[in-house]
Amino acid sequence: MRIISITNQKGGCGKTTTAINLAASLAANNRKVLLIDLDPQAHATSGLNIRSDLSIYNVLSKLTGNKASLSEIIQNWGENFDVAPSSIVLSTLEQELAGEIGRESRLWEVLEDFKAGYDYILIDCPPNLGILTINAIRAAEEIIIPVEASRFSLEGLDQLLGIIGLVRERLNHNVDYRVLVANFDSRLAHSFKLLDKIKTNFQEKLFSNIIHVNVKLKEAQNEGKHIFSYDKYCRGAKDYFSLSREIIMDEDVPAVSFALEKRMRRVLREELPKLSEVTFSVSAPEAKEVFVVGDFNNWKLDHSSRMEAADGGWKKRVNLASGRYRYRFVIDGNWVEDSANPAREINPYGSMDSMIEVFGRKD
Repeated sequence: MRIISITNQKGGCGKTTTAINLAASLAANNRKVLLIDLDPQAHATSGLNIRSDLSIYNVLSKLTGNKASLSEIIQNWGENFDVAPSSIVLSTLEQELAGEIGRESRLWEVLEDFKAGYDYILIDCPPNLGILTINAIRAAEEIIIPVEASRFSLEGLDQLLGIIGLVRERLNHNVDYRVLVANFDSRLAHSFKLLDKIKTNFQEKLFSNIIHVNVKLKEAQNEGKHIFSYDKYCRGAKDYFSLSREIIMDEDVPAVSFALEKRMRRVLREELPKLSEVTFSVSAPEAKEVFVVGDFNNWKLDHSSRMEAADGGWKKRVNLASGRYRYRFVIDGNWVEDSANPAREINPYGSMDSMIEVFGRKD
């Protein structure tokens, strides 16, 4: 089970939007997900039209007259997608915990005893660095920090990283973090300048996928829905689906035995000569970064899918077995089909994937 807190003390950076839609996207990928709303404003709760007399406050508080376990407050939203709601009364918890020993670990203690078979627990944090956010950091193994391509968002990020360091030092708890660029407006040159700065500052800590500005995301929340139940073909749905795939690719893979490893190497030696080298190319002379992704690499954006600049264009050689493959180019964060290839098919999200058919080499 992976526990991921989604936090940034700056409001309006897409924190709750990310919590809701990433949870829904992971659920759509057949992962069982619990979203815990730890924000007293309860935006994730209201954003999914959830009404409940019990909330996470009744789980964490020791003073409430209506004590409940985590399993008792959980509301099912859809297949593989559950929510632990919040309420305004949660804002009193910080005062309740003020003099309590171990107050920073209250949520961690609850989750340590919680056995419900979830693949992911996502925690939507309040937009501040108070005791609730510290609880979320302590309970998590990973943190997603949504940031806008703006100066103020970057300045606030340093403060959050300081709190993560404080939790590591004082509570002896190491937590990994990654930065997610959200609310990205690709129409503005200024956005790309700040994106370059974010890439320079965070490098390996940055998600490859970017969440672009999309009005459908706000419309979905106004309707009390996540984006996949509102408009699964829009840009926002595609962005969050790609993000979920990137996160899923980080799931632990069980180690293989030495004998199996030897067998795999033998199979590779036998099969490698049957692969055909395919060269993907695209003309994008103004681009700063281009990837080619598709069925053949699980649509993963990483160093292995990055294309190389060549003569005003971009190229990538890939060894492929015989078969038909879908693929797309990702040019400075924008997913596009191959304009030079007329072979295309519509994908489940309403856009077009380019198609390539590879014929294996004959021995």
